[in-house]
Amino acid sequence: MTALGIEGMRIGVWTAPEGTSGCTVVLPPEGTLGAVAVRGASPGTREAVSLGPSGRISVCHAVVLSGGSAYGLASADGVMRWCEEHGIGYPTRIALVPIVGAAIVLDQGVATPAARPGPDAGYAACEAAVAADPPEGAVGAGRGTTVAKVAGVEHCWRGGQGVAVRRHGDLVVGAVVVNNGVGEVRDDDGSWIARARVDDDVERFPFTDRWFPPATDEDDLATGTGPTENTVIGCIVTNARLTKAEAHRIADLGHTGIARALWPAHTQADGDALFCLATQQLTVPLDLVATLAADVVAEAARRGPLLAVGHSGLPGLADR
Repeated sequence: MTALGIEGMRIGVWTAPEGTSGCTVVLPPEGTLGAVAVRGASPGTREAVSLGPSGRISVCHAVVLSGGSAYGLASADGVMRWCEEHGIGYPTRIALVPIVGAAIVLDQGVATPAARPGPDAGYAACEAAVAADPPEGAVGAGRGTTVAKVAGVEHCWRGGQGVAVRRHGDLVVGAVVVNNGVGEVRDDDGSWIARARVDDDVERFPFTDRWFPPATDEDDLATGTGPTENTVIGCIVTNARLTKAEAHRIADLGHTGIARALWPAHTQADGDALFCLATQQLTVPLDLVATLAADVVAEAARRGPLLAVGHSGLPGLADR
């Protein structure tokens, strides 16, 4: 078995006992190159500068997708500890330093301190990592997520974690995506998969601020005023041989898949971030990798909500 079709790739999942948050860790094989691209205006990330287009670092030892908002970035500390214990890291004169990229969503777990993923959660996800696709739906980093909040959170659906893989000859491109977007979910043909649970003629964000008055200061953001509890994050993996600049372009163009699957996408309230991990095995045209990357991101962004069961008073599409 392989995780997302890539030899040597492993993925681990931790879900909070309270069932309102979680984290998902992608552990690539040695020698994997990493990059990240952020299109949302309200991101929460770690190592985004180092793994960005101007960063000198190109190696990436792990990617963490986590709930818990900014608190959830602490889960990467546990992943660093696990990597250090297993001799994984960037060699410096003094010690190995694991390069762990991370991105977070603001989910239900933020309201419950005990449910916020921390260092122990990240470590546990590493311990649980296997060479197989992770579970989908309301699990791991997708546990406390929601989608279709354009008419108010009381009319939304459960979000979730989804995976997808595409192949072209020996080329493999896969993705794990956590969908917590404000937008409604739609299929490639434009038909709706998940709309807000209101009449079709009800005005929706961004055409009305009836449900989402714009946040104007830190107090508004702290109390949840405005469409702040949104974001789509994920990790694209491929066996293609890429440079750092090319891997960043794959991550950036992968965001096209988010725009295909959600409307609206990349809003001021979203923190959309995608990582790209390339295991450097196959030389292929960059545009081929980018095309498949957008496809798998779109499919994975749809699968998470589609496979999510309802809980904590909110319905899931899988219950229909």
